Amino acid sequence: MHKKPAAAIALVLLFAVAVSAIGQTLLNSTTQSAATQSIPTRGMTMEFVESSYGSPSNRRAPVGDPPITRWEYQHFIVYFEHKRVIHSVSKRPQN
Repeated sequence: MHKKPAAAIALVLLFAVAVSAIGQTLLNSTTQSAATQSIPTRGMTMEFVESSYGSPSNRRAPVGDPPITRWEYQHFIVYFEHKRVIHSVSKRPQN
């Protein structure tokens, strides 16, 4: 009778160890540099991005409805809807 609860506890512990081993994140130099690099976040205004990160190296004209604008910086690209950041993407290092 006492073997079933002990077996269940052992099974839960084994499962927890297996999940933690699978859930580990492997970082290489590319993902580490991208993770530590500061990029604009959702909701920032164009004015704030430019004052914080400087002028972009390239500005793409707005496209579509709602208008989506793309600013390109050396290490990342920022996408705006109207005047607010909707997404930022780190560029891959060129080898």
